[in-house]
Amino acid sequence: MTPTTQATALTATLQARWKALAPREQNLVLAAGAIVVLALLWWVALAPALATLRTAPARHAALDTQVQRMLALQAEAQQLQSAPRSNPTDSVGTLRTALTQRLGPAGQLNVVGDRVTVVLKGAPADGLAQWLAQARSNAHASPVEARLVRSAAAPAPAAAATLGAAPSGAPRWDGTLVLALPAGR
Repeated sequence: MTPTTQATALTATLQARWKALAPREQNLVLAAGAIVVLALLWWVALAPALATLRTAPARHAALDTQVQRMLALQAEAQQLQSAPRSNPTDSVGTLRTALTQRLGPAGQLNVVGDRVTVVLKGAPADGLAQWLAQARSNAHASPVEARLVRSAAAPAPAAAATLGAAPSGAPRWDGTLVLALPAGR
């Protein structure tokens, strides 16, 4: 038998069974078929669309936040690009001054060529973050390597009082940071 002949035979068999059903049974089969079609329509077409509509405002807000962050980073990058270049000597002086102001005796600065190595011993996390921000914006130095571990040492009482450091429970860091100085023009 060919496929066309088989299809014709199957159709004829189904029509004969349909006619053999009572009208009530035909209505029940049609109702069951309608329910299956409606369920498929819901699962395939409507439910995904409604889920997208429900989550759209939250996704839109998240994307707006991301766009604002990217615009802020772009403005910062443009500001850094347009800022006049400083020579490495000025950058080292700026780094030393900021290190003394923010970290005091917790940070030691060593300069070798165009690299600055900062050795930290019990440096407060907030002071370190502020110093890194100043190093990036004022001295145009960029971090190359950081090897930090959380310090177990408590701050010296004199250092905490003079630097306005964070409470003794605040995180402190030991380790080294390597920064690259800007290339002079």
